[in-house]
Parts: sequence; structure tokens; C-alpha cells
Amino acid sequence: MVSIYRCTIELHDNLYYATREIGRLYETEPILHNYALCYALGLVDSDRYSTTVAEEHSYRYFCPEQIPKYAEHLTPLNQQGIYVTPARSLNHAAVLNTWKYANNNYHVEMEKTQKNIPSFGRAKEIAPESQFECFILSDKPLTLPKWIRLGKWMSKAEVRVEELLPKRSQGDFTFPYPLNPLDVMFTHQVLSYDTVNMPPVSLIRNVRIQGKYYSFEESKLKIPAQMHYRFK
Repeated sequence: MVSIYRCTIELHDNLYYATREIGRLYETEPILHNYALCYALGLVDSDRYSTTVAEEHSYRYFCPEQIPKYAEHLTPLNQQGIYVTPARSLNHAAVLNTWKYANNNYHVEMEKTQKNIPSFGRAKEIAPESQFECFILSDKPLTLPKWIRLGKWMSKAEVRVEELLPKRSQGDFTFPYPLNPLDVMFTHQVLSYDTVNMPPVSLIRNVRIQGKYYSFEESKLKIPAQMHYRFK
């Protein structure tokens, strides 16, 4: 029997990642992508892909190569029967931060530079105390961390977990939360949706969908079943 966990994620720091760039504005969409959540929740086994301790720590804290390895990292979760949905905002506030730096050129003789060209930009971030919600489906019981790090600034966030008791059904239903379209279109018939443009894979929400799903006595929520990570 599948275990389903409802996770509430509350920010304790500003959250920033560049969903889109509009001129000098770098905007953070109030949605957490399911790929990012897999890494943040510690579900990706970094030891599997490292041959030395140094490589393991390098992978965990920064990427020496700007080459995504989502298929390599997330396919083992399919084998373990673990799937994380993207997280929607329960409530959030945005903050706008302006940054500025100067291009300073130095000479060995410490001569005065001829040019000082300032540069600036604005980052739209998600404020502390904002809350997000996602679901984790697993073929085995999971122990999830209470604290995680998210985004470019490795922002601290608290995770609260509630286990749900599902029953399996099939039919036509609407799922208002965000979904990764690559993970549901092979097992379900997607009838209509709204698009959320964001890297690395644009998401869909307010999805009218037909296929197998999990329902719950305590709520009207219906979650698509048989979701797996798939890649282009």
C-alpha cells in the first residue's frame, strides 16, 4: 500500500531562484519545482554518484559543472517507488531587493582606473513565513528531515509532515496543484490545464485529468496515481 505524505514547508529566510529574467529584474515564482524538492529533502542519494568523499561533498554543496543530471539522479527514485509533487503556495509575500556592484580594474602600480561602470539589478524573492505544500508518494515509509535548504541562497525552511490514508479510484477529476506534465501524460489523459513557465521543465496546474487517482475520506483531494519521473 502506498504511503502519502502532505508536507508543509515554511520559509525562515528569503527564497530566491531565477524563474524568469525581465530586463534587470530576476523574479522568483511562488512554486517549488519537484526536481528541486527531491534534492532538498535528501531523497537523492549523493553517495551513489561519487567515488570519493571530496566528490560527495562537492556534489552536495555546489555544482562544479553546470550540467544537469536529473535523469541520472532521479531515476533511482522510480525504482524505489518515491515521487514528490511540485509545491504550491499556501500563502506568501514577495520582497524586492536591489543589488549593485562596480567593475573595478586594478593595475600592479595601483594607478587610478579610468572607468567605473556600475551595474545593478533587482531580485524578487519570497519572504520568510511564506508557506508551501507538496505531496510525497512512496511505496515504503519515509523519514523526512525537519529542516531543509532551498534556492540559490540555500535558504532555511521548516518541514511539517502529515501522513494521509488513501484509497484508489479511477475517473475524471481536477487537480488544482502544480504537476510536472512529463510525469503524468504517459499514464493519464490530460484534458485541460494552465501552464507555469519555469525551468528546467514548465509545470501545469488546475489540471483536468482522467485516469487512476488516490482519494481521501477526510478531504475532497484527489492525487494522480502512477506518477514517475520521466525525461525528454
